[in-house]
Amino acid sequence: MIDEHFVVDAHVHTPRLPTLKPAWLDWARDFAGDYPWRTVYDADGTVIPAALDDLMAREGVDRVLLFCEYSPRATGIQAIEDNLPLVEYNPERFRLVANVNPHLHHPLVDEVERQLALGAVALKIHPVHGAFSPADKELYPVYALCAERGVPVILHSGLSVFPGSRASYGDPSLLSDVVEDFPSVNFVFAHGGRGWWYDVAAFMAQSRPNVWLDLAGLPPKKLPEYYARFDLVRLARKWIFGTDWPGVPGTAVNVRAVADLGLPAEVLDGVLSGNALRLMPGLR
Repeated sequence: MIDEHFVVDAHVHTPRLPTLKPAWLDWARDFAGDYPWRTVYDADGTVIPAALDDLMAREGVDRVLLFCEYSPRATGIQAIEDNLPLVEYNPERFRLVANVNPHLHHPLVDEVERQLALGAVALKIHPVHGAFSPADKELYPVYALCAERGVPVILHSGLSVFPGSRASYGDPSLLSDVVEDFPSVNFVFAHGGRGWWYDVAAFMAQSRPNVWLDLAGLPPKKLPEYYARFDLVRLARKWIFGTDWPGVPGTAVNVRAVADLGLPAEVLDGVLSGNALRLMPGLR
């Protein structure tokens, strides 16, 4: 806990470093600054479960969603199997998030089912790094499976700094039909429409009960600026805290920066953990 708040970091990357493109390492170095994320890796670039667990405990993080990602054109391969040792080491703190890429996995549903069987509590789709539309009909059976299983879908929304990305697929409005076609699926727009789509993402979150925004990669003190056209308290009821670890100055630093926004206590509790716990029962 941080300052008596139960905390879920709903957006964390812990890949094996040899599987990544150099741009990923540059991103982590530039955005983390002095944050000691490299201390949790061994000399071969593999996460040491005890070291990461200890760091998250010192940061006050109670639950961690571990992302994998299959995006060879942008960041590389972050296999879900590489996260299994972390869950095995501390199954209370760590949870898996699945990921599929229609250019790599076929049939998509089979791969999603395989990763859910490993224990994933959510599915991440990365259209920008994978260069595909999140509204492609090939993904509809995946969304149907998530509806059947009660699994939320996290989607990258907004821009990306990585070479090979296709920003046009980060437009949240591409999901306008999907969120209506699958009203029982909770869709989480990661990065909250970062770039020039903040208004689109926020409007969809306020107008659709099954659309949420995660705060990963967004400096909390700038949130009032990014969402200046919206009632911040009302919008914050649809926020989910995440850091985009390791590209962050520190989880506790970001939690306290969110707390400094002056949100009502019940809204702040929802942002820091309550909303994620409601959307992902596997976190409890």
